[in-house]
Amino acid sequence: QVQLAESGGELVQAGGSLRLSCAASGRAFSSYHVGWFRQAPGKEREYVGRLSMTGSKYYADSVQGRFTISGDNAKNTVYLQMNSLKPEDTAVYYCAAATLPSYSPGLYNFWGQGTRVTVSS
Repeated sequence: QVQLAESGGELVQAGGSLRLSCAASGRAFSSYHVGWFRQAPGKEREYVGRLSMTGSKYYADSVQGRFTISGDNAKNTVYLQMNSLKPEDTAVYYCAAATLPSYSPGLYNFWGQGTRVTVSS
């Protein structure tokens, strides 16, 4: 099975950019659909987007055009590039791996510990 570890979260001003990393170990991330999720205080975990096994990328409407997911097979790492950040993007961001493509967190079997992103206005 795969282990996941996120990094890169920090405090950033609105309009700024940040790149989160999701380092996989134990197995290649390309063996899974890798999703990004976020959870703001008091809210449910929200789908951000995913990198499918085929390399296709999908995004939630709320981040389409601002966020980009990519993968580096050599580093076994998936990235979430976040541009034009807004205060409402503030959340703990998680990466997760699933054997089936989905936007539902319940179908993801493996999760990282999360990394906190705070966007100040």
